[in-house]
Amino acid sequence: MTFATPITKAVIPVGGLGTRFLPATRTVPKLLLPVLNVPVIEYAVREAAGAGVRDIAIVMSPGMESVTEYFQNQSVLERELRARGRDELLEAQLEIASLAHVTTVYQHEPLGPGHAILQAREFCDGETFVTIFPDDVIIHDTSATEQLLQVYRQHGGSVIAATEAPDEIVHTKGIIGGTEIGDGVYSVDALVEKPALEDAPSNLAIVGRYILDNSVFDYLAGERSGAGGEIQITDAIASLIGKSPVHARRLEGFHADTGNPGGMLEAAIHVAKHDPSLAGIVKRALAE
Repeated sequence: MTFATPITKAVIPVGGLGTRFLPATRTVPKLLLPVLNVPVIEYAVREAAGAGVRDIAIVMSPGMESVTEYFQNQSVLERELRARGRDELLEAQLEIASLAHVTTVYQHEPLGPGHAILQAREFCDGETFVTIFPDDVIIHDTSATEQLLQVYRQHGGSVIAATEAPDEIVHTKGIIGGTEIGDGVYSVDALVEKPALEDAPSNLAIVGRYILDNSVFDYLAGERSGAGGEIQITDAIASLIGKSPVHARRLEGFHADTGNPGGMLEAAIHVAKHDPSLAGIVKRALAE
């Protein structure tokens, strides 16, 4: 069976103070920090738009408006580039502003990732939607969102992204239990948040990409709290198991958690190594 109804909406939560990046995040939202010269948030929006999902809600705390302003036309900059004849650079800036229709949705209380997604219920308007947690930068010729969409088109329901976790970090992750029904595709029958290694149903760890059936909002609206006293998206998806299809896709590609300086450095090195103008510099620096 093929599910032909296209998904057109994405929700991108960007909450958090970015304390691991202080003092850089004193005045700059964490998601505007760059992997080399491209802000983390651009990776997320570009991934969604590249998969045909061009109506995007960025869920944020008040005061983070510069995150959505990044995707608006910058008239002073554009005028200056045009006056200087910097046509190629100008076109690149105009392209950023035309990537997608980006909407601001506010989360006024930091009650967890599930609560952040709940704020976008009206935006999603009854539709199945993509969710991207942008700290997880995933680079592959077929984007993470497109990999999930491939599963959705065959099975419908909800789809979770996953990667294989080393034993030593299983207890820090949300872990998927299920049966492999295709190459890297699993029918999910359990989700366990931060299990002890001996209790984990697998080593497949949830990564910050989801396709979510709209019924997930019914659970989130119940104001149930999970790990850390926050409203967890993992619990909401677990509530769907047995009621509607839930699948997981083991992602292909490079993955780094840029929510910490080490992951940001890892992502920057990866991108630089694959840039012909920077690869030699990286090689020399790592050899020292």
